[in-house]
Formats: sequence, C-alpha cells, structure tokens
Amino acid sequence: MAPVERVTDKLETPALDDRSYRVIRLPNQLEALLVHDPDTDKASAAVNVNVGSFSDADDMPGMAHAVEHLLFMGTKKYPKENAYNQYLTAHSGYSNAYTASTETNYYFEVAASSEPGSEPVANGVPSSPLHGALDRFAQFFIAPLFLSSTLDRELKAVDSENKKNLQSDTWRLSQLSKSLSSPKHPYHHFSTGNLETLRDEPRKRGVDIREEFIDFHDRNYSANQIKLVVLGKEPLDELEKWVGELFADVRNKNLPQKRWDGVNPLTKDELTTQIFAKPVMDQRTLEITFPYQDEDDMYESQPSRYISHLIGHEGPGSILAYIKSKGWANGLSAGPMSICPGSAFFSISIKLTEEGLKVYQQVVEVIFQYLSLIQETSPQRWIVDEVKGMTEVDFKFQEKESASNFARGMASTMQKPLPREWLLSGESVIRTFDADAISTALKHFRPDNYRLTLISQKYPGDWNMKEKWYGTEYRIESIPEDFAAAVKRAAESSSKDRLPDLHLPHRNEFIPSKLEVEKKTVEQPMKAPKLIRNDENVRVWWKKDDSFWVPRANLFVKLRTPLASATPGNAVRTMMFCALVKDALVEYSYDAEIAGLEYDLEYQPVGLSVDISGYNDKISVLLEKVLVTMRDLEVKSDRFAIMKERLIRGYRNWDFQQPYNQVGEFTNWLGLERGWLYEQYLAEIPHLTRDDISQFYPQLLGQIHLETFCHGNVYKEDALRLTDLIESTLKPRTLPPSQWTIPRNLILAPGSDYTYRRTLGDPANVNHCIEYYAYFGDIMDRTLRAKALLIAQMTEEIGFDQLRTKEQLGYIVFTGMKTSATTTGYRVIIQSERPTEYLEERINAFLAFFGRSLEAMQGDEFESHKKSLINKRLEKLKNLDQESSRLWNHIRGEYLDFQQRDLDAEYIKRLSKSEMLEFFNLYLNPTSPARAKLSVHMIAQSTPKTVIGNMTPAEQREKVIATIGKYLTAMGVEADLEKLTSRMETVDVVGGDQAGIVDAMAVYLEEDAGLVEDEVSQVLEQGQQLLGTILPSLGIEVKQVVDGIDGVEELPEAPTVKATTFIEDARDYKASMPLTAGRRPVKDLSEFEDTEPKL
Repeated sequence: MAPVERVTDKLETPALDDRSYRVIRLPNQLEALLVHDPDTDKASAAVNVNVGSFSDADDMPGMAHAVEHLLFMGTKKYPKENAYNQYLTAHSGYSNAYTASTETNYYFEVAASSEPGSEPVANGVPSSPLHGALDRFAQFFIAPLFLSSTLDRELKAVDSENKKNLQSDTWRLSQLSKSLSSPKHPYHHFSTGNLETLRDEPRKRGVDIREEFIDFHDRNYSANQIKLVVLGKEPLDELEKWVGELFADVRNKNLPQKRWDGVNPLTKDELTTQIFAKPVMDQRTLEITFPYQDEDDMYESQPSRYISHLIGHEGPGSILAYIKSKGWANGLSAGPMSICPGSAFFSISIKLTEEGLKVYQQVVEVIFQYLSLIQETSPQRWIVDEVKGMTEVDFKFQEKESASNFARGMASTMQKPLPREWLLSGESVIRTFDADAISTALKHFRPDNYRLTLISQKYPGDWNMKEKWYGTEYRIESIPEDFAAAVKRAAESSSKDRLPDLHLPHRNEFIPSKLEVEKKTVEQPMKAPKLIRNDENVRVWWKKDDSFWVPRANLFVKLRTPLASATPGNAVRTMMFCALVKDALVEYSYDAEIAGLEYDLEYQPVGLSVDISGYNDKISVLLEKVLVTMRDLEVKSDRFAIMKERLIRGYRNWDFQQPYNQVGEFTNWLGLERGWLYEQYLAEIPHLTRDDISQFYPQLLGQIHLETFCHGNVYKEDALRLTDLIESTLKPRTLPPSQWTIPRNLILAPGSDYTYRRTLGDPANVNHCIEYYAYFGDIMDRTLRAKALLIAQMTEEIGFDQLRTKEQLGYIVFTGMKTSATTTGYRVIIQSERPTEYLEERINAFLAFFGRSLEAMQGDEFESHKKSLINKRLEKLKNLDQESSRLWNHIRGEYLDFQQRDLDAEYIKRLSKSEMLEFFNLYLNPTSPARAKLSVHMIAQSTPKTVIGNMTPAEQREKVIATIGKYLTAMGVEADLEKLTSRMETVDVVGGDQAGIVDAMAVYLEEDAGLVEDEVSQVLEQGQQLLGTILPSLGIEVKQVVDGIDGVEELPEAPTVKATTFIEDARDYKASMPLTAGRRPVKDLSEFEDTEPKL
C-alpha cells in the first residue's frame, strides 16, 4: 500500500493559536486537514464532497439532497439505521449535514476523551470517542446501504423540509431568481426536492428510485473530490494513522472538479429585465444583480472586497447616506455571491421606505451614479490598505470557535484553489493591492449587465404569474426604455453632472492602534467576575480576561427601570426610542463596525440594555457617542414616520414566521405573571406620535439603576471609568430597589393539564405546531435541575428517532429542557401537517415508550448518558464572547450562579437510575396523577381537507380505489375496479387503514390478478409508499405504521390520559395560579465584592 503523502504542516496561523496542523493526501487522493488541539474537550470531523444540487438530473430535482439524508440510514459495517447518531449521543455529540449547489457537507462533534479529564490511549485499541465516530462516519462514503425500509421515510423527511420552507420568503425569492434564470445553467434547478420530484413522478416513469440514488452516489462520490477535516486531542501522527486506515477504502474515480465555464446563469435573455415579486411578509426590497466574475483564483487581492466596501458603506458620501436623507431607504447591503466554479453574482440590496418604493427608479439611478464615481476614480491604495490592515488584525487575533463549526467551514474551504499553507487565512486576509484587478472587476457594473427585482406586497399589484415550486406571485418585463436611458445616463455621469452628495469615504478614525495585551501566567482562570462598585445607584462587575489574551472587550449595560414595560404602550415607546437612536447613529457607527467595534441598544422587560463589543482601544469613544445620542435625541418627523411604519410592519409580519418560531412566545407568556404579546404591541403603535417619544424618553432615562459588566482586555480602573461616563452623561436619579421589577413564573399545580389553542395568522401555511410542556419546579433546585438535564439527554436521540425518523410527524422535532425566569420543565416541539390533537397523542405515546425504555435500560447505558451530559456541562469555553455572554447571563438573570455548570456536573454524578425512574413517573409519565402539563396548539388555517373541500366519504373511498387502479395499470397489472372494490368492502378506507388497504390489495393481486409471491411483494412495496401520499391528499388521516428494519412495526400505544382543560381566558387562567418566589442571588453580594483601589 502506498504511503500517505504529507502535503504540508506549515500553515499560517493566528498569533494565539496553540493547535498544530497537517495536510495529508491518501493514496486514493482523498485530502485531509488534521488538527491537534491539546486542550480541546470536543473533537470533530467533516467531509465535504464536491457534488451538490447542480448535479441533480433534470427530471429528479433534489437528488443530491435526498442522498445526503439517506447516507445517515445505515452502512454495511454498521447496518442499524441510527447506529451513528446513537454513538454520538452517547459520547456528548451530534451530527448534521447540508447540501449546497456544488458541495455536500457532513459533519459531527463528539467528546474528545472517554472521561472528563482523561487522555486517549495512544497505543493498542483507541479509546477516544473520535476514533469510533470516524469509523462509523467513513462508512458513509464506502458502503452506504440505502435501505429500502428507510427510503420512503427519508423522502418524506425531505418533503417535510421543503414544506417547512414553502412560506419562507428567503426560500421563495431565492427559487424565483433561479427559476427565472437560464434553463441551460444548473442554477435554474429546484434544489430541495419533494415527494413528487423524488418518488411519485419517477415511479410513474418506471424508475427504480433506490437504484437511482445508489447510482448518484457511485457516480459522484469519489475520494479525489472529498476534503476531510479531523480535529482532536490526539497527536498528528495518530490522527494520520486513523485517517489512513479508516478512509483508505473510499473509492477514487478520478473525477474532474465540477465546473460550469462557458454558460452563464443570466444571459442576454434574462438581463435588463425587472421582476416584481409578491412576498409573504410585508417588505419592500430592491435588488440589483450583476453577473460577476469567479474570484476563487484571486484570493490574494480579492477585488470584490474593495467594491463591496464602497458600495455598502453607510457613512457620509455613501449611497445609503444619500437615499436615507431623502427618506427612500433604511438599509443597504452589497457583495459577491459565488454560484459555482465559473460563475458568480454581485448583488446590491436596498430596504426601501414607502416613499422609496414609489421612486425606486431614482434609487437605481443613484446607485449607477455612485458606480460611475468608483469607475471614474482610480482604485485607491489607501482604501485597500485600510481594509487589508483590518483583515490582518482580525486574523492575527482570531479566536477559536466550536470544533464542528471549524471542521465544517474548513472542509468547504479546502475545495477552493488555495495554497495549502494558507487554508486558515486565505479567504479572510487580503495580501496585495491590485489596481488592474479592481478595474477589471468594475467592468461588470454596466447598464446592460444587470437584473432588477422589486419585492413588495402592494406594488405593482398586477402580478400575473406564479413560480412553479413555491407559488410566488410575480411579474417580469423588460426594463422600460425611458428607465433604461436614465440608468445609462447615470452610469455615464461625470463629476460635473453627478450628485455632489456622493463621494468616497473618509479615513476611518476607529481603526484600532493599541493592540497590546498583558499576558500573565494563570494557574486557574477565575470562574466569577468581581463586584468593584456597589451602591444605591450603580453596580459594576468586572473581569480581566485571563484565558484568551486578545485586545478585545465586551461592555454590557443594564438600565433598570420599571417604566419600560409597565404597559404595552410603554414597551412600544421604549422600542421606538431604541430604533430612533440606532437610526440616528448609522453614519457614525458604520466606521466603528468595519473596524471591529459594534454596539446594540434594545428594549428589555426590566428596562434597556446597551452592549458594546470589539477591540478595546476605542470603546469609550463609541460609548460616549451612543450615550449622548440617547440623552439628546432629536425626534425628527420624517424619521419617526419611517421607523413607526417599520415597527408596524415588523409586528404584522410576526404571524408569518414559521409556526415553531411562534409557539414558544405563547408558552412563555402563559408562564409569566406579567408580560405582553406582539398583538398588544401592534395595537399600540398606530397611536404613537412624535411628541409621545420626545416626552417619554427623558422620563425613561431620568430614574434608573445602572448595572454594568466589563470583561476582556480592560483593567479595573477602565471598567469604573466607563461606568462613570454613563453616569455623568445620563445623570439619572436613584431608583430604589423597592421599584425594581421582580420576574416571577406561575406554578402549575400537580395533576393539572391545560391546553391553549391559537389559529395561525398565515392563511397559506399548512403546518400545525405544538409545544408540549411538562412543569418540574424551581430552576434553582439543584437536584431537580440535574434530573431535568439528564431526562433531556436521555430522550434527545430516541425522541428524534421515534417522532421524526420513524413516525415522520414532521421535519421540525425538538425535545429537551425548557427554562423560564424562575422555573424549569421539559418540552417537545413538533411542526407538522398532522392535527395538534394527534401530535399530543403521539407525544404521550413517546413518553410512555421512553418510560419503558428507561425501566429496561442497562446500567452501563445509563452511566454513559451521565458521562455524556457531564462532558457537555463541563465543555470548555472557546472564546472571549462565549465567556462574556455566560457571565452576563448569570448577572442579568440575578441569581449570580457562576458555578452553575460545575455544580450541575456534581449533582448529575450522584443520580441513580432508580431516582430517574421515580422522577419520570412523577413528573413526566402521561398517566402520573401528579404530572403538571401545558400544551400550546398552533392550528393552521390551510389543511389538505381545505383543498379537498366538501368531498363525501363515499367519494373519498371511490377516489382511493380508482387511484389504486391507475397505479396497478401503470405497473402492468390488470385493474378490475369491481373486484378491487369488493376486496375493499371490509376495509376502513376513509378512516385511513393503510395496512388494511395493503392487505386487500395483496388478496386481489394473488387471487384475482394471479400474481406470484415475488411480483405481489414488488407491487405492494411501491403501492404502500404511494398510499402515504394519496390518502393525505384526499383529506384522509392515515393510521400510522412504522417501517422497521425487519418489517412493519406498530406504533407505540398512546396511554389513556386525563381530560385537558382548555384555556379560554388567559387572564382568568393566570389569576387562578400561584406564583414562584422571585430571583435572588445564590450568594450574598458581599462575597463577590472587591472594592480595593488596586488594578
């Protein structure tokens, strides 16, 4: 066997990177990046295959996506369909995958060691969970089974995923762009696929779809087109040995890299056209798309970075500054979009106001005037140097991310033609100023080389076409001659006739210059921040970074005031104030943003939050500007009107989110003593006036309690100085503790069972949704919390496998622990076309099934779950932002429970199986008399039955039998409808007895049609799958069965449970419930105090 080739182990790395790297190439030409991280507690691997939806057959769109799903369903070496995910779950891991245009990416994350703190065995049999995961993972690309028993289920999962996206504007508008592109380019494809494209239509043509998927894998999955990344604790030599052994059998078919040179997604037939598209959500967006150059080989100069920097700039002289001053727009973004090797777009997207929509042609003219300015002005070295300098600083101080994010991203990057030494830096660092490359790139921005898309629910109103896959209403036409002439004039304008307000940006004063970090040897990083000031006005928390040593800091500010959320009206006034401040700061803050310094200002139930993060050099400068703008805000009539309309639109659009993104809002609201819903905010906004805000915000800021947390490359005196700046700028009066808001949750009484029903606001969404919440108790009860965490761990994989994979209830299935302000419990979320009552029944069945599984669970499996959970709780922080967020969450949550994760691990260690069984039977078992449960049912307005209309049961029965007859004829079997109807006489067809229908078909095929056993099996296999589509399409709910590996397996039986109480009046419901205690620190504040004057 040929040796492994070591390509390089000298990669350009960030300054603080303690990992070691090696790029290798196996004899089968599979290329791998190996990463040794001695301190990691999570290992990961990713495989990126150079094939995606662009390789789908024209008559089977979605094939690459379907193959991605099917690879998880068993391999020759590990035939059990969920063996891979079971292994990962048992070792604190998870997996995922995605299919893109030209690549399919599979990745997983797993514990780096078998025990917390243990080292993997270097010799003999590897004990590292990474080795076992890699072994299972490699088989995806060596010998997948494409099990017949899982085929239909996974195609339904693909179909469910597609249905989830049908009302998503992101997906709808993306597909509209594709569908209206050149049919000669694969960009035109429908990439997701559905049951019609992947199963029903191919079968009508006599296609053996399983063989098609196997053939797709055989033709396109080749070792020389696979890029592998493996990150672990093990030395590079050991990782190299594992990869060399485990991936050696991936076949090399010597495939060329997939390229699409010589054919463009947008040809002269599609260019200089304007598309008017009607979105689901109320939005007004103008998009200009230019066919652009493929820059994969231009990694040293990256000319598009210069162009997007200028077009997308938001400071004085920019496109946005001008059109915003005219009241035409609220936002602008610009940048390249790689389509595939050989093709790219450059897109400019503008968020229009109502006035901007009316004059969108003038907005386009302004953009082309600015393009003429850039083209007229020779490429500026100082601008490239400024951008280049920031890319170098950002890379130098780049921090670690999660193991799986790194592996997934790098596997994709490896498909690029980068020198292997620059794999880590090549896409992020600009290395050279190439004026000629910039000038060449700018030649793509011509008035004959663009397509315009205008997205609005109201304009023009006469959409006359529907897109095939998502049903998006649109209209397309050539750019009118007078508009085209105006654009041409703008593109050819000179400094004499160009708008004087348009000019290149000034030098950026926010570029950091002080990047020094005093690094000290630290035996053990501090777990908690110090409280360095605590008086009636202010609390100041501070922690000097002692782990990551980067020149960055995060400042979190809580301005506590009960006024902000006293009423829905006050909440809306506070939101509007925040929106107006941010709007006023756009031009100023943009320079800070591109120099790595950002801020945020948001409404919170307890008041306001101000967050500033980035390079610490200029934090005080940005903070002061934000504070002064808050204090001295001038509420301008024109900007108030624009922000008000945007706020109204945002809340109107709330109803059009995915149902699973809505349901939690109602569950949380029903658990709070006080809280407001989006519809209450929406009712208040029309009554807002400019004077309301002008009079309200001085009161809002006039009396507050200030709490800050400063973390990073800052000293104690810096944290105190920043807080003094806030205090001296705003000058608020003292807010006594007696006026502080006390968040509390309602207590669900033992044995209670409530259901709250809401109808979805989107009339076209066919997906129902349920959140099923079992209440446990006090979030600070350490033992209760540990048990809740362990129940969530034990049900994670089995819940997904049962509810999504086997029962196919829907693509969206979540199980796990749910925490609120003061309480915790367990929740299941399912989004599905099936009625919520049925979903609730299946959740009860699953929980009963899990209870039996827990009872039968062997001791080693139980201990494995505990170890996996402890690994997760003790997972190391990866970067400064992660630690800042964790500490701030403990501060703003008021418990100050900085040792929470360590204590969780201690309490989890103590748990026994008998304790967990007792806990389950008391709190979660659906038949427990003490279980307390709240379900929220989000009910779709559109269902398959809505489509069917008033079809009678007799008509439904007749339609089913007729469709079966057509199917038999297509399979070459004589269809005698009279005899077929006779065989169905005793079957509950309208009741969805799919198994009974299949049995009756079997009798017909054997006794009436005279088929032999093998022929009957072949017809029934496809017929059973077809019924899964036919029955729901006729409004018939199928009595579910689950395809098991060894045949057909009945669903777990749903237990009989007590009747639920429907919540008809939420106020009455809340009034009847007792309250928890409020939040209180786990330790006295004095234990955190450090008010010594030293640094």
